[in-house]
Amino acid sequence: MRYRLGLMCMVAAALAVAGAAHASDYRAAARSLDDTIRKKYAYFDKLPGGILPESKVLNAERDRVADRNGLLHYAEDRLASLADHHAITGSSFADSWAVVPTYADLWVVEQNGVYTIDAVRGSSPAAAAGISRGDRLISVGGVPTAASVAAFWQDLGLGLTPRRAAYAARVLAAGRRDRDRQLGVQHSGGAVRLLTLPSLYTVHQDRPLLRRGGVGGEVTIKFNNSLGDNATIAAFDQELAERGPKDTLTLDLRDTPSGGNSTVARAILGWFVDRPRGYQIHNLPEEERATGIARQWVEQVLPRAGKHLDALPHVLVGRWTGSMGEGLAIGFAALGAHVRGDKMAGLNGAVEDIELGDTGVTIKLPTERLMTVTGQPREDFVPEPVR
Repeated sequence: MRYRLGLMCMVAAALAVAGAAHASDYRAAARSLDDTIRKKYAYFDKLPGGILPESKVLNAERDRVADRNGLLHYAEDRLASLADHHAITGSSFADSWAVVPTYADLWVVEQNGVYTIDAVRGSSPAAAAGISRGDRLISVGGVPTAASVAAFWQDLGLGLTPRRAAYAARVLAAGRRDRDRQLGVQHSGGAVRLLTLPSLYTVHQDRPLLRRGGVGGEVTIKFNNSLGDNATIAAFDQELAERGPKDTLTLDLRDTPSGGNSTVARAILGWFVDRPRGYQIHNLPEEERATGIARQWVEQVLPRAGKHLDALPHVLVGRWTGSMGEGLAIGFAALGAHVRGDKMAGLNGAVEDIELGDTGVTIKLPTERLMTVTGQPREDFVPEPVR
């Protein structure tokens, strides 16, 4: 018994020391987060004054960090200050804001204080509720949208800008992960409808990686948010192997909000080239900041042995075409394909996973700028209108 008590005391003492050291690690990670963003973030030109936003609220939150939860809360708020949907944490809380566009079904834009729904995600709670493009988002949680947006930024101690307004409106419309959304929506000046919509985190769909459709010689392959799964390569290869030699092919990227990886994208593009072809340009601001020497390069797609089609596909895109989906779109445009649809998500650059010290907390930060082969920022690419 004495041995057990002695061992328990030793363990307790060790845990107390480790806990103190661990708290110190979290505090150091919180302090270093701002420097990491200043060093690596690729889009300071889109921030007010071209600098990392500062506020007394954020500074106080950073200085209070003493454990993992405190660090994660601060990381969420610090990344939100960038108003960049591509800058997120690798983990989250049950009540964290939904990730946009992956868990959003409304795309909201702002002009002169008016919040308009620019797009509605197909087969979503918002679509089922009859919300349509052009409707206005009047309220969130019973509070007028403009006031909700202002409060979002006041909670961070930051002022309102047009970019911040639109960002916050989309986040608020997507809601908290663990609860329903209460939205007031108005159609063409009519009565305001008060709607209760579930969080998309509670809406689960079992779908195949790809879905094949079309009639006659028209074949459409729809990607079901599967560009991050390497199994999509074999599934796509199989679909093209079964395609008729004279079939017209359409690739539907309108449900790829989570992006993916370049391995899958290059495998898809590789079917349509017979020699190395550039499909996007990368730029690394971090290296220029550190050395004064700019770094930029063209990423190529290469032919795939035994897998080739001469005819380019038609490509469909929209607001839920995100990240690597957008990379595929500009890649096909570089090859000469017709890329049609609405504006894409406009997510900034390529994301790097960065661990904050030894805390286990990771952030996902856009550290590379991405452009079309003609030098246009990927997020500014405008598809052809649908005919």
